[in-house]
Amino acid sequence: MNLVQKERNDSVDADSLTRRLEALARFLRVADPYLPDGELVAAHTLVERASGRLTLSLDHTVVALAGSTGSGKSSLFNALARFKLSPVGVRRPTTGTAHAVVWGPLEPANRLLDWVGVLPRQRFVRESALDGDDEASLRGLVLLDLPDFDSIERAHQLEVDRLLGLVDQIVWVVDPQKYGDRVLHQAYLSQFASHAGVTIVVLNQADRLSPGDTEVVLADLTRLLTEDGLTGTPVIATSAKQPGMLSELRTALEGTVANRQAALRRLSADLDLVGEELGSMIGPPAAEDEVDRTTVRQLCDALADSAGVPAVADSTAGSYRHRAAAATGWPLVRGLRKLRPDPLRRLHLAEPIKTDSVSTDVVPRTSVPEADAAQKSAVGLSVRAVASRAAAPLPEVWSPALNSAARSKAADLPDALDRAVAQTDLGLEKPPVWWRVVGILQWVLLATAAAGLGWLILGYALSALGLPELDNPEVGVVPLPTLLLLAGLAGGLLLWLILKPVIEAGARRARRRAEQRLRASVTEVGRAHVVAPVREVLNAYAQAREALSVVRSE
Repeated sequence: MNLVQKERNDSVDADSLTRRLEALARFLRVADPYLPDGELVAAHTLVERASGRLTLSLDHTVVALAGSTGSGKSSLFNALARFKLSPVGVRRPTTGTAHAVVWGPLEPANRLLDWVGVLPRQRFVRESALDGDDEASLRGLVLLDLPDFDSIERAHQLEVDRLLGLVDQIVWVVDPQKYGDRVLHQAYLSQFASHAGVTIVVLNQADRLSPGDTEVVLADLTRLLTEDGLTGTPVIATSAKQPGMLSELRTALEGTVANRQAALRRLSADLDLVGEELGSMIGPPAAEDEVDRTTVRQLCDALADSAGVPAVADSTAGSYRHRAAAATGWPLVRGLRKLRPDPLRRLHLAEPIKTDSVSTDVVPRTSVPEADAAQKSAVGLSVRAVASRAAAPLPEVWSPALNSAARSKAADLPDALDRAVAQTDLGLEKPPVWWRVVGILQWVLLATAAAGLGWLILGYALSALGLPELDNPEVGVVPLPTLLLLAGLAGGLLLWLILKPVIEAGARRARRRAEQRLRASVTEVGRAHVVAPVREVLNAYAQAREALSVVRSE
């Protein structure tokens, strides 16, 4: 038969289905912390439902008869079971709870019926299915008669919606008068467009129509189903009053039971639907490199200004001048320079903090001026820019997560920046060798001047005491003591003047070196406190994208 052949062609591989479900679970694990809960309800429900269904008997196929009041589905249910099980009435609602009949032993199907939620007193068994009669072909079928979906009781409608989400196959029962009901098509049939493979529509009470009218109604019903998206869904004419008009439906059910694919096809269709819904949350690959290339530099600039990097760099240059002058200046005025504070010492940055010997929890704070309002605003704008740039190629639903991630450690930034500045080696720990050489030379020149001065004083003293004068050697016409004094004083002054531009150039180099190191430290803070959390979201997005591709491609 064509329907059986179609079912065989649409068979679902259990291993492939399992891989898709595992991929969906993986998608939820990585995306759950970052996406709105309401967007993932259907996916969570499917994972939970699929896990429950696959652990239960796949030898049983749960088929539900669903329809509106007056469609005759309860009569059809009784006719298929071939004895009266489900109540048939004339008052609405006619069916308040689901009834089930099992072809075969009841015990193996009880766990499945417990999971579906059919009360024990509403369960029946078709024992003759064990006796080798014509019912044996339906062995393993669990047929449900659902409440009316248009019941005036809201609880009945909710029960229908719940059960429709659990059964393996749905047989929609319509009658010649209300087969075009808008509620049926808009609220139900069109919502199951992706489940055409596990859907059958029967035109019940077809015995009331002539053969010609039956064909017309079936054609119109097929047209409506096509508009609902259920193209190719089997449409069968039935009548509970004429057993011969049930043969086609029974054959379809026998094929479903024999194929044992309904549960897998239902879950596969659910995966298709959920995958399509989640597809709107996943776009192109995340452009992770763009975060570093375009925004970290801007972020680093803002953080550097906020951390006082320019001021510290200027102080480093001032400290270089201060220390160079103290090491290479004229020895007689070095002591006066020591009375002036080192610019870095004023900021409590005279020496870098050793992170390997001192815990970062007790790093003393610096005295770098606190960031002003404009600098704080610039940092905030830069942090938002990181999130915005990262979110640009992604679907809008990821933007809140990226914004939250970028700001997640914003409160810790000031302390982290201050600690980074305090721990940065500014390059002044070891003085240059030439400072010591010049310092020794200055002492030599001072000693020369002192020797000449002492010599002159000794000569004046001898002269004043009337003692024989010293025979001072001369260099040209200049006495040697005078030459030593003048050479020592002039040499020291001249050396200082020569070294002044050298020291200034060294101060500029020290400033650049300190600024580079400080910016590197500040950049690490920016990466750890802003970029890293954003990258965690981007990494989750990449994993979610890969997982969803498995859900949608298998």
